[in-house]
Amino acid sequence: MTETPLPDLTGANTPVAATEAPNAAAIAHLTRIDPVMAGLIGAVGPCGLLADTLGSPFQTLAQAITHQQLNGTAARTILGRFIQCCGQAGTFPTAQDVLKAKDKTLRAAGLSFAKIAALKDLARKTIDGTVPEHDTLVSLADAEVIERLTQVRGIGRWTVEMMLMFRLGRPDILPIDDFGVRAGFKLAYGLRQMPAPKALAAYGEKWSPHRTVAAWYLWRAVEWARAGKLPPPAQRIKLKTIRKKKKKAQQKTRKKTRTTRSKRARK
Repeated sequence: MTETPLPDLTGANTPVAATEAPNAAAIAHLTRIDPVMAGLIGAVGPCGLLADTLGSPFQTLAQAITHQQLNGTAARTILGRFIQCCGQAGTFPTAQDVLKAKDKTLRAAGLSFAKIAALKDLARKTIDGTVPEHDTLVSLADAEVIERLTQVRGIGRWTVEMMLMFRLGRPDILPIDDFGVRAGFKLAYGLRQMPAPKALAAYGEKWSPHRTVAAWYLWRAVEWARAGKLPPPAQRIKLKTIRKKKKKAQQKTRKKTRTTRSKRARK
């Protein structure tokens, strides 16, 4: 299944005044270390990023699955039907509720067979502990959370990164495969082309340990560019060229092809 954004996780609707102090250290670091980011921060203003810690990991991931490949209105409608048909007295369904639900009931709520399979897998992995409870999840390192949760069918790295940023409040996440983050970097830094994910990751190392806030500002860069308010970059940069390592299988195939051609030429 194609992943689409989790509902309202980019902080666009978060009141700025309430979040200025918690992100002050991040803003100070980014402003000091990166002139271009400093200009972007000056244009956008205080960071409106605030983690919403309500909801269990099961609930967050179930919402992500139901929202895949849908626009906001359709996603909210189907999520509401899912809650009504599986939950108890209008409460969000538990993993046990999802496993008990018949496929035809879930189909009637508007869920595809692929999403039903993903929700059932999520429920099973929640019950067996692969997807832990919130108190356990917060004790795990970022890489451990990604490794555990991407075992669920239909849940990819990007979804878990959004969860780390906007549900668990992790401060050092840079979703390098996110189109908006890459587009924001291209615009803010005056690049001609979109940065390759690995090149963005290499450049973004200087933002650590505050890469989550940096990503938030890159999302805002796209909005500011559309509104004609994005400042020109304070300096020009040149990203490192990250060469892809040739896989052994590809090397063997190419060697075999050259050998075959050589034999044919000798005949």
